[in-house]
Amino acid sequence: MMDSVKHLAATCAKGKMSRREFLSRAAMLGVSAVVANGLLTQELRAAVPSKGGTLKLGLAGGESTNTLDPAAALSQVPYHVTRAFGETLLDVNGDGSFNMRLAESVEGSADAKTWAFKIRKGVEFHNGKTVTPDDVLATLKRHSDDNTKSGAFGVMKAISEMFVDGDNLIVKVERGNADLPYLMSTYQLLIQPNGGLDDPAAGIGTGPYKIVEDEPGVRHVFEKFGNYWDDTRGHVDQVEMLVINDSTARSAALQSGQVHIINKVEPKIAQFLARAPGLEVKRVAGRGHYVFIMHSDTAPFDNKDLRLALKYAINREEMVDKVLRGYGAVGNDTPINAAYPFFDDSLPQRAFDPAKAAEHYKASGHDGSPIELHVSDVAFPGALDAAQLFQQSANAVGIPLQIKREPADGYWSEVWNKKPFSASYWGGRPTQDQMYSTAYLSTADWNDTRFKNEQFDTLLYDARKELDAGRRKDTYGEMARMVHDDGGLICPMFNEFLEGVRDDVQGWEADGQWEVMNGLAPHKCWLA
Repeated sequence: MMDSVKHLAATCAKGKMSRREFLSRAAMLGVSAVVANGLLTQELRAAVPSKGGTLKLGLAGGESTNTLDPAAALSQVPYHVTRAFGETLLDVNGDGSFNMRLAESVEGSADAKTWAFKIRKGVEFHNGKTVTPDDVLATLKRHSDDNTKSGAFGVMKAISEMFVDGDNLIVKVERGNADLPYLMSTYQLLIQPNGGLDDPAAGIGTGPYKIVEDEPGVRHVFEKFGNYWDDTRGHVDQVEMLVINDSTARSAALQSGQVHIINKVEPKIAQFLARAPGLEVKRVAGRGHYVFIMHSDTAPFDNKDLRLALKYAINREEMVDKVLRGYGAVGNDTPINAAYPFFDDSLPQRAFDPAKAAEHYKASGHDGSPIELHVSDVAFPGALDAAQLFQQSANAVGIPLQIKREPADGYWSEVWNKKPFSASYWGGRPTQDQMYSTAYLSTADWNDTRFKNEQFDTLLYDARKELDAGRRKDTYGEMARMVHDDGGLICPMFNEFLEGVRDDVQGWEADGQWEVMNGLAPHKCWLA
């Protein structure tokens, strides 16, 4: 009962219920006005950010090879580190709207070919230099260079011309792109002094926290930047990120109070962890998906029949039940689900089909040698369990799938995007264009399935300039079928983001774009 009243008090404190209605509903639950008012006062106090303290995060997804160069941010810890010290031109809110950051406004031409980003004045880098439009231009150009290894290279390929015009950065595309502002939210594109050309790994940005200790694979410590431009963010004095790749150790650190927030709560322990005093397991659905990726240009995965054999040999429902424990949904071998506005629900759901798997395996002419799947639990929570389920169902139909267990340290630098068949995850992107541009455009540096299809690329360009919603949805539907039928993606499940958060963390918001409030928990949360 008291939990229900606390929930009502929180709702009232957020302005979603009147005080009169709250007291009335509390009385119906048998709670006196004195007690109800006391609970409401607590919630009202919690709703006002308090300042100070050290916010500690225990994070999986860090390695000794990590760098502060945002272009090289591949996994969770580098993502959170760069989000803490840097900012992009804009963020995308959980509801799909824009939150203008270093650009204070954006305007597009009627044909969506020319975009003007007005750069915010008076913003200071951590080295004392004032941000200029030239810094923004240099940043975007660095990620556009043909020799870059940036994960943003795919989205930057859409741009034909960039230049500074007064306070504005002008971005032009040959084909109209109504989604271009979303591309500027790509997290690698945080603005650096002179674009990071002088020292890309200096860790200098414009974020609410500046980095003071950097021990890759161990810990990262930040302190509040005194001249930060936005007084609605950055409430604590320090942020400490501890790299804790082991799930058991991560959960123990949360329960003991060593850290306030952990990422990647394993679904198999989520219910048990939620019962621990003083904390809550947050869950939010979104665009994140757990995958097995084949390089479709590398033997034996350059054989379409073999790819289809493996796709039909995986039991998605079993995986969602046993690995996700219901904290997610079945995938369909595309990176797009119903969270995207132009999702095509007419694509038939691929199901576990032993007969089709055996038929395609025979047609592939494979020689029967072991097919190695490289896996580490750092790929996603329960990745080894998922791989073992995959192995069992594949072996049962005569496909010799073999698991190669890889160490967590170095997985993202030595295995992902290098080994021809591995486990991985994607957090998704705000729009289909951004997701496809990042990972499926032929020229994208993060095209981790080596999917290269000229017709697909053409359709992607066509979809960008299409203003008719129906035709745009049809185009994206055709693209989804190409990935589904011909690509090297095996997407058995879309995951919910599960995070453990102690009760003294206030200001938490659900954001299904990526884990830990889309990386903004240190920006927006405070300690009670």
